Amino acid sequence: MIRLISAPTGLGLRPPKPGALPGCSGAPTALRSAGLFRRFEDEGAADLGTVAPGRYSADVKTGHIRNETQIIKFSKSLAEKISLAVNAGDSPLVIGGDCSVLMGAGLALKKRGRYGLVHIDGHTDFRHPGNSSRIASLAGEDLAAAIGLHWKSISDIDGAGPYFDPQNVIHLGCRANDEYLPEVRNAIHSAASSNDTKRCGARSVAEEAVSAMKSLGVDGFWLHLDVDVLDPRYMPAVDSPDPGGIGPRQLAKLLATLAPWAAGAEVTVFNPDLDPSGVYARLLTGVVFSGLRHLSQKALDTLHP
Repeated sequence: MIRLISAPTGLGLRPPKPGALPGCSGAPTALRSAGLFRRFEDEGAADLGTVAPGRYSADVKTGHIRNETQIIKFSKSLAEKISLAVNAGDSPLVIGGDCSVLMGAGLALKKRGRYGLVHIDGHTDFRHPGNSSRIASLAGEDLAAAIGLHWKSISDIDGAGPYFDPQNVIHLGCRANDEYLPEVRNAIHSAASSNDTKRCGARSVAEEAVSAMKSLGVDGFWLHLDVDVLDPRYMPAVDSPDPGGIGPRQLAKLLATLAPWAAGAEVTVFNPDLDPSGVYARLLTGVVFSGLRHLSQKALDTLHP
């Protein structure tokens, strides 16, 4: 059974303007209004409720990320909620919120076993203290933190880091000109840009990722989706839109091929403040439902060859 978890956090993002809060914290509510939760519940999913974030602050102290203490607390609470679902044999589907929710998923799964990660994102999110002096917002640093390349306070919560072995991680969907893509390709199992996905086909790229996870012998894998993987022609309601992304049908195929094998998934960075008519929430609802409705239908032990 799919267990829906709302994670309305913007703690990992910089403020869109002075005094304003990141809009993606409103994504779970907007997507609920667009019918996403109802569509899953009509097929037997259950709602596990909301993990509330702490108070947002735009301030950044040297040697710390923005909202660091709050993110750590939130990640632990989210990990507990994800663990409830996974330990019951169910499939958590986290509706965020920003990409920092990946810390909660990683923390939950690391305590359970050896899991991989398929990271679908329009950016590599690989900024870290070793390659940048602009460390501040975890939503642009989540992949680096998830494999242990960030400050220990965030990449080693409760001594559980790295949450994912780098060689059990696959990235899909960043733009071909992403400044960190060469480093990412050297650091993790593999990475395919949006151009690779369009050239080879979404289903083929996803099948390769599943095959790789089978060969790695992991206990399962987590599926991360940042909706800015979509080209802004289709999805402008994100904080960092960049041209060159994939289309909704390609994303739906990508998700539908990966989801049956995934232990759980998260959807991040939709910003309803940039969608006053709700048209993009409805588009995303259709893509997410069609792509993830068969989440974890294949038993994890069948992941192994």
